[in-house]
Amino acid sequence: MKSNLDIIRRPLITEKATRLQEELNKYAFEVDRHSNKIEIKRAVEERFGVVVTKVHTINVSGKVKTLGRFSGRRPDWKKAIVTLAEGEKIELFEGA
Repeated sequence: MKSNLDIIRRPLITEKATRLQEELNKYAFEVDRHSNKIEIKRAVEERFGVVVTKVHTINVSGKVKTLGRFSGRRPDWKKAIVTLAEGEKIELFEGA
């Protein structure tokens, strides 16, 4: 079984993620591509000590990038948008 450190890769701090956090109490993370919603929920609850009500996942395709005559592809990754219970918040994001 994967540990919490393996499931949650990093928080996503973008304009859209910040707006979701402020208005709807939702937080975005880059997560392991092979993890499911139950594992993500468990990892967030254990790591940050909060109550998670919903988890939405999105598989993001990597872009094709070209540099001169060489082209390559960025890796695919998975995004998770986690909804917290009323009154809960993750302090990690507050300082960002």
